[in-house]
Order: sequence, then structure tokens, then C-alpha cells
Amino acid sequence: MKKLITCAALLALPAAASAQDAVADMVGADGMEMGTVAFTQTPNGVLLTLGITNLPEGGHSFHIHETGTCDPDFEAAGDHYNPDGAEHGFMNEAGMHAGDMPNIYADAEMEVNADMFTDRLSMEEGAESTLFDEDGSAVIVHVNPDTYQAEAGAGDRIACGVITLRQ
Repeated sequence: MKKLITCAALLALPAAASAQDAVADMVGADGMEMGTVAFTQTPNGVLLTLGITNLPEGGHSFHIHETGTCDPDFEAAGDHYNPDGAEHGFMNEAGMHAGDMPNIYADAEMEVNADMFTDRLSMEEGAESTLFDEDGSAVIVHVNPDTYQAEAGAGDRIACGVITLRQ
């Protein structure tokens, strides 16, 4: 009986995962709120949960960028997150950036609701591919879909969100 009570007490403890949860509050170039991208560290990588609104209907490139800022015109977010020094694109034989993600597709209501998973990123402090290095990371949505080749062809940056740990 004592073991059962101990197990039940452990199950009732609050989850320690709060330090491993993050969110990017997405905004458009005009400052309009555009939803969120939530990040959850798992034992095998990072789960992303997208709830993005006010995007033009159709396909859009979706990337993690190397710097955690969206000022002044989203260019400050820098290039794709690339701690390995890899090339761009899923179809590139030389590899891909850690921040290369699949395209997203906005429906007729201008919304994207999706889950994605990557084992190329981490939220763990000190990890080689952590999203929380000295200058942080950001999510960028581009106007065009990615070609998945060496040249992305993504076009203008139309939404940005700085990835921040949830408290």
C-alpha cells in the first residue's frame, strides 16, 4: 500500500515540463496578431503546434531563423537556423538546415492548424542545436512555398514570431 501511495503522490506533482515549453506569438508586417506556434521538447526532438491566422490562402514557406528578433522588417531574424553549417533544402544531397521545415498551407479561412516534428532542433540548454542560444531564434512565414531545393524561392517574409520560453 505504501508504494501505491508514493506512485499516486508522484503522479499528482506538477509537471516539470514548463521549462521545456515555448511559444512564438506571430505578427504580420503590419503588426497584426497572427496566432501562435507552440514548441514542446520531447525525448526525441521538438513538437511544433501551429495555430496561425490571417495568412493568404495557399502554400507558404515556414522556417526557424537564427536570431530571436522580428525588428524592424523581419530581416533582423537573419538566415535559417543552421548550427551544423548545412545547405538548404530537403532535396539537397548535401543536407538541410536545422531550421528548414515543411511548407504550410492556409485554407480559405486564412488559417493554418498543424503539428510538425523535428529531431534537428532542441530546447535544452547547452544542446548544440538549441533554439535558445545567446541570440535566440524566431519563426518566419514567407509568402511563397519552399521549393525544397538549394534555392528556397520563399519570397517576402510575411509573419514573424520570437520563440520564448513559457513561464
